[in-house]
Amino acid sequence: MELAKNYFEQGQYEKSLSSYEKLYAENPHNATYFMGVISSHQQLENFSDAEKLLLERLNNTANAPGLLVELGHNYELQEQDEKAARYYEEAINAIESRPNYAFSIAQSFERYSLLEMAIKAYEKGMSLNPDTNYNIQLARLYGEQGEVEKMFSNYIDLVGTNPAFLPTVRRMYGQFLTEDPNNEANLLFRKLLLKKLRENPDTLYNEMLSGLFMQQKEFKKAFLQEKAIYLRSGGEQIGRIIQLAFMAKEEDPEAAVEILDFLIEKGPSEELRLQAHQMKLSVLQQESKFQGYDAIEAAYLELFKKYGKGLQTLELQLDFARFLAFKRDEPQQGAEVLNALLEQNLGKFREAAVKMTLADILVLDEMFNQALIYYSQVQKLVENDVMAQNARYKVAQTSYYKGDFKWATTQLDVLKSSTSQLIANDAMELSLLISDNSGEDSLQTALKLFAKADLLAFQNKNQEAIEMLEEILQNHKAEEIEDEALLKQAQLFEETGNLLEAEENYLKIIRLHKNGILGDNAHYRLAELYANDLNEPEKAKEFYEKIVFNYADSIYFVESRRKFRALRGDAVE
Repeated sequence: MELAKNYFEQGQYEKSLSSYEKLYAENPHNATYFMGVISSHQQLENFSDAEKLLLERLNNTANAPGLLVELGHNYELQEQDEKAARYYEEAINAIESRPNYAFSIAQSFERYSLLEMAIKAYEKGMSLNPDTNYNIQLARLYGEQGEVEKMFSNYIDLVGTNPAFLPTVRRMYGQFLTEDPNNEANLLFRKLLLKKLRENPDTLYNEMLSGLFMQQKEFKKAFLQEKAIYLRSGGEQIGRIIQLAFMAKEEDPEAAVEILDFLIEKGPSEELRLQAHQMKLSVLQQESKFQGYDAIEAAYLELFKKYGKGLQTLELQLDFARFLAFKRDEPQQGAEVLNALLEQNLGKFREAAVKMTLADILVLDEMFNQALIYYSQVQKLVENDVMAQNARYKVAQTSYYKGDFKWATTQLDVLKSSTSQLIANDAMELSLLISDNSGEDSLQTALKLFAKADLLAFQNKNQEAIEMLEEILQNHKAEEIEDEALLKQAQLFEETGNLLEAEENYLKIIRLHKNGILGDNAHYRLAELYANDLNEPEKAKEFYEKIVFNYADSIYFVESRRKFRALRGDAVE
C-alpha cells in the first residue's frame, strides 16, 4: 500500500492505479484500496471508469451511502454540476432512513471541502437522532466558514452536555478570542455565555466566563465568576480563587488585594489565610509609596503577634526582613530578624533560604565579603539543589559589583551549563557584559562604573544609578558599553516614571546599535512601552512587527508575534 500511496503523491497516477488495482483485487472489501483506484482514475480523467466502479459498489452494498457523495464529486470534476448536486442531495436524503450514517456522509463532504453540505448532514443526523452529538464537528465547520456565533453556540452546547470536553473545547474556541474586551468575537462569546447562565445557572458557564475575563486581564470580573463557582460548590473550589490571586498579582494589584481579602476571610485553614496575608503584604509593597510603609510594617507585626515567630511563619519572616532592608532602608534590622531565625533548628533547606536572604541584605549594605561567605555556605548546604546554583550566580554577581570581574567570570563559566535555564541565561548575559567591555579598556573604567550603577539599582537608588549611567554615556561614547548603558538607563527611567526619556533611549539604541546584541531588546521594550504605558498601539504594532521580520532568533520572537497579531486583530493562538 505504501508503494501505491507514494506513486499517487508523486503524481505517477498510472503506476498508482496499477498498484491499487492489484491491492483491491486481493482485498475487494477494503475501502481504502477502492478509493485509491477511484482517485487514480479521476486524476487520469478516466471519469467513466470511476463512475462504473462507484455505481457497481453502490448497488452491491447497503452500508456505504457516502458513495453517493463520491459519485457527485466524480460529476463535479467533469463540471456536470447539476448531476453532482442531485447525488449530493440524495446523500443528504439517505440520512432520513439511516441517521447513523450522518457522520460518514458528512466526512465525505468535508473531504472535498463541501462545508455547507457537511453541516446539513450533521444537523440532519442530530435532528433525527437526539442521542447523537455532532456539536464539536459543527462548531469547527462554522469556525471555518466565519460563522463565529454559531461556532461558539455549538461549543457551549457541547460542554453543557458533556463537561469533560471543556479543556478540549477551550483550546478550540480560544483560537478566536483575543485580549481585547471589545473584540467582536469576545463580545459574542460573552453574550452567549451570559444568556446560558440566565437559562441555566451551571458553574461550567461561570468557569468559561471567568476564563474569558482572565484572558482580557479583567480580574475583578473574573473574581465575580469565581465567587459564584465557590458559593455554588459549597466552598470546595477555593483553589481556583487562589490561582486567580496569583494571576492578578502582577497585572492588577488592586484586584489581587480584593481577592486576597476574600481568601483571608473565607480560607478554610490557618495556613491558607496566613499565605493570603503574606501575598497581600507583598502586593501592597509593589504599589505603596514610602508613606504607606508604616501600615505595612504594623500589619507584619500584627501577624507575628497572632501566629508567632516559629517555623510556621518562616516565609513571612523572610519577607519581613526583605521589607525592612529593601523598602525601609533598614538593612541592620532586617539582618537581625534573620539572625534570630538562624538560632532555631531549621534544617538545611530552611537554613539555606535564610542565609541566602541574609547575604542579599549584606550585599545591599555593601558588606560584600560577609555576603560571599553566606552564599558559599548555601552552596555547601544544598549542593545538588537549584538554590546552590543560584547562590553561585550571586557569588558572581557580588564579585561583579565589587569590581572583581575575573572571579565573577570564573563562576559564570560554570553556570552557563546550569540545569536552570533562567540561571544559565543570566550567567551568559553577565558574562557577555564583562567580556564585551574588557577588551578596549584595560582598566575597565566604564565597566566599573556600570557595575556600580547596577549595584545602586539593586539598592533602590535609582536616581543615583541613572546619573552614573549618564556619566558613562557622556564620557564613553561609541564604546561597546554604550548600548548597555542606554538600555539599563531606559529601564530605570521606566521604573521612575520617566517614560519619554525611556522611549528616547530605546530609539537611540535602535538608531545607533540596531545590529548589536541588544537590538531586539530595545525593539521589544519599546513596543511594550507603547502598548502598556504610552497608549500608542500602532507604534507598538510597528515594533513588534520589526522583531518578527528582523529578529527571528530572538527570545522575544514568539511573544512579539503573538502581540503583533493581537494588535492587528487576529485571533490569539
